[in-house]
Amino acid sequence: MPLEETPLALKRRARRMARQLAIVHPDAHCELDHTNTLELTVATILSAQCTDARVNQVTPKLFARYRTLADYASADRAELEEIIKPTGTFRNKANNIIGFAQGVLDRYKGEIPGKLDKLVTLPGIGRKTANVVLGNAFNVPGLTVDTHFQRLVARFKWTDESDPVKIEHAVAKLIERRDWTMLSHRLIFHGRRVCHARKPACGACPLARDCPSYGTGPIDPTTAAALVKGDRAEEIIALAQGGRE
Repeated sequence: MPLEETPLALKRRARRMARQLAIVHPDAHCELDHTNTLELTVATILSAQCTDARVNQVTPKLFARYRTLADYASADRAELEEIIKPTGTFRNKANNIIGFAQGVLDRYKGEIPGKLDKLVTLPGIGRKTANVVLGNAFNVPGLTVDTHFQRLVARFKWTDESDPVKIEHAVAKLIERRDWTMLSHRLIFHGRRVCHARKPACGACPLARDCPSYGTGPIDPTTAAALVKGDRAEEIIALAQGGRE
């Protein structure tokens, strides 16, 4: 890979990596369990500074207790806090959930809005949360710049920006809009399964050929393979092996 990459070369490499991600993670999806837009929005609010797995442990009881916006808007704060306590910063999250529900009822006639500029006016909803809701509930393409997304695009050298909004805009220029939501899922999947924060599985990564950070983690195939996580670990390792042949 050349030291000086032209904007066109960067776009081509980014899209090539995005296509490879689609092959590596055909099962990529939102990992927050939900059955409707309200549940997704609440789960996403809870996911701030918390793993999706932990949120999914909490939401069955939460969703059974609170089924409508009105339920959340009139929730007993102490009861709500007790249920969501395992997700951390539970007092702030309880305030946001109650405020979000009241805001939708008061300002949007009880309908969760499907536009970013309206969603971000509601408590607990920043651009990241809004893009999760838009992409998965309203089929509106959006880039979800979470910690995995930020780490991977930095390692891929798609952008040197560090601010999440600037990262979102930079990546939006590289990848076609129709692919934004699925790219977000695939980057998050890859971050959780292969490109780990402390020790990425470089030697078992199917994107290694195009990754300028190859070697950040172990490059020995056997050592790296042991780091790959998830139900499709064997398939991912095989793809990486095929790319080296």
